[in-house]
Amino acid sequence: MSKLVTIFGGSGFLGRYVARRLAQDGWRIRVACRTPNEAMFVRTYGNVGQVEPVFCNVRDDDSVRSVTRGADAVVNCVGVLAEKGKNTFKALQAEAPARIARIAREEGIDRMVQISAIGASQDADSDYAKTKAQGEAALREHQPDAVILRPSIVFGSEDEFFNRFAGMSRMGPVLPVVGADTLFQPVYVDDVAKAVHVALTDRTVSGVYELGGPDVATFRDLMHLMLKTINRNNMVVNIPFFVARVMAAVFGALNKITFGLAPAPLTTDQVKNLAVDNVVSDDARGFAALGLTPTSMEAVLPDYLWRFRPSGQYAAIKNSARNLKLRS
Repeated sequence: MSKLVTIFGGSGFLGRYVARRLAQDGWRIRVACRTPNEAMFVRTYGNVGQVEPVFCNVRDDDSVRSVTRGADAVVNCVGVLAEKGKNTFKALQAEAPARIARIAREEGIDRMVQISAIGASQDADSDYAKTKAQGEAALREHQPDAVILRPSIVFGSEDEFFNRFAGMSRMGPVLPVVGADTLFQPVYVDDVAKAVHVALTDRTVSGVYELGGPDVATFRDLMHLMLKTINRNNMVVNIPFFVARVMAAVFGALNKITFGLAPAPLTTDQVKNLAVDNVVSDDARGFAALGLTPTSMEAVLPDYLWRFRPSGQYAAIKNSARNLKLRS
């Protein structure tokens, strides 16, 4: 019988790619998520009954145990970039990994993959990075052989990075960013899913791996690459950190006053994160240690950012017609 894996957060951006890749390898999959009725699309990743969305609240022991019992391995993809209600950094990124690891051990499971993040550190300024590190330390107490994957910023067709800024580029001639000179090493979402697959199937793999793509670039340069891809020429303007902190504080206050009705497009914790380079450490193990080669941004971005071009799907046709007219 094929092995069973429980993927916590398996209907999210990264989780769905992990589920699809493991299904292709024949695993039976439980996609543990808060709203299984909205995750029915994961069933199409495999044969009938191979991939099933199930309800789980990672803040509750009994809920975690119910979706973990009988599994051969667990993967935790749960994480948040901004806190909302009970879904705090502490609850989801520090306490949940410890709970999942402890219950997995009690259920006789000795294979766990944790999705963390580059920059995870107990000494970090941001709560996001600090709780990621706390989650890593806590899960190791129960799963010492767990594989911890720390990706840089993840991109792909459903991402909230390039898609977000490409959408903003349609609102005016200026594209504002915070931390324009901060370095990033974007990694393709399916490459991270491949790393999870290797971590589950190769028992010699253990410990921490930092995952970054083949290119390191500043935030400003990433925006220029995105703009070039969508045929736009917005001016990329850097917002100084002291201004960004004020903006984030105002957004946060408005969000609280309106009980969440006014969104906070920028938080104080995100500003702290944007002040720190997000690249693979010189001495870290990465894709090469897993026998994988990461995919470049140029090979993927045009496949999903085309819809932000001024002429959308017709941009290439218009360009061809224009060139034809010039030649004639």
